[in-house]
Amino acid sequence: QNLHLTSQAVLERAQKQGRSKCPKCNSSRMFYCYTCYVPVETVPTREIPVVKLPVKIDIIKHPNETDGKSTAVHAKLLAPEDVTIYTYPCIPDYEEMKHEIALIFPGPNSVSVNDIPLTLRKKVEKKAGGKKDDDSLAEPVLKYAKVEPASDGDLGALHSRSTIRNTGLKKIIFVDSTWNQTNKIITDERLQGLLQIELKSRKTCFWRHQKGKPDTYLSTIEAIYYFLVDYHRELLKEKYEGQYDNLLFFYSFMYKLIKNARSSAHKE
Repeated sequence: QNLHLTSQAVLERAQKQGRSKCPKCNSSRMFYCYTCYVPVETVPTREIPVVKLPVKIDIIKHPNETDGKSTAVHAKLLAPEDVTIYTYPCIPDYEEMKHEIALIFPGPNSVSVNDIPLTLRKKVEKKAGGKKDDDSLAEPVLKYAKVEPASDGDLGALHSRSTIRNTGLKKIIFVDSTWNQTNKIITDERLQGLLQIELKSRKTCFWRHQKGKPDTYLSTIEAIYYFLVDYHRELLKEKYEGQYDNLLFFYSFMYKLIKNARSSAHKE
């Protein structure tokens, strides 16, 4: 698809130079360090796009998930202020925030992105019913937040600061794991009672497709990207103009690299 991406010239140069040092741990890496969540020395931070997200994102990574193969780090690199990665079982207690958090996971009780505000509102009302003295919970969930308009020249700010409609949702949780390992995390008591969201069916472009699984099983960065696109269109009711495309900055470049390498191998 036609993505609105920042120039990937910095990645092209880094690829030609080969592996480089992580400025934090000195490990040899390509493009970025997947343990420190920073670009390597040949990829200056100033040339990496920064994406501002409309909601905070927590990624819960299975301990057996290989760091170097995970795309979760892409989200942390490109939206550092809005993304936090936790390694299971070290995850937060979401008990007090259950009425403003959702978990991306298909299941019998999952709802669509469109249904988020109504479902969260019911959770707020249920919580308020048990705590009548808490005025903050009696406030309406659906309201509009005032955001300063961006200057014409600041495309990144224009993308991120468009007037955001408050949907009641403050945080989304994604699980970074193979499907066979997911159950242990999803059944953790700390994640019970959370609103579950099922994404629209889309085909993955991931080169490490899980054997025996349908091609609708997305990589973590794809799932994050598609959720945000749907959220923007269906809940914020705004025209999507590539605001979150740069989340695929590394992913799309690596996809093209691998596709070209496989194409060359077939020709030989």
